Amino acid sequence: MGDEYFMREAISLAHAAECLGEVPVGAVVVRDGQIIGRGFNSPIGEHDPTAHAEIAALRDAARKLGNYRLPGCTLYVTLEPCAMCAGAIMHARIARVVYGARDQKTGVHGSVVDLFGVERLNFHATVEGGLLAAECGGLLSAFFARRRRQHLASG
Repeated sequence: MGDEYFMREAISLAHAAECLGEVPVGAVVVRDGQIIGRGFNSPIGEHDPTAHAEIAALRDAARKLGNYRLPGCTLYVTLEPCAMCAGAIMHARIARVVYGARDQKTGVHGSVVDLFGVERLNFHATVEGGLLAAECGGLLSAFFARRRRQHLASG
């Protein structure tokens, strides 16, 4: 099982978010070839601005391991992380981040800024973007296009 397999698991979770009316972003945390954390966006349903896919997956993995540190783990997420999620990734000591689509509005792996590249920070994950980017980005584009159509139709 390689990177594409785990990103497809994250995409599956993004679909779950979409079914609940949330922005379709999904994430999984993997350690030693096993998924130990799963999450998807749920800020609307949870009434929680921190309920991003990455945060949910990190929390799930940390509970499973009984530790807030997740060294040796890889986080797969369908969208480039935001500043909040990047901070959580660094605090969790995630070794590697693999994301799908870039986020030109809030992405912090170079789309807006590159927090992962700030040398003064005390921890640095390896970050790779673009895995299944068209599929991940297509989910988001279709979701927002439907939202715009619904908004226009309602008035």
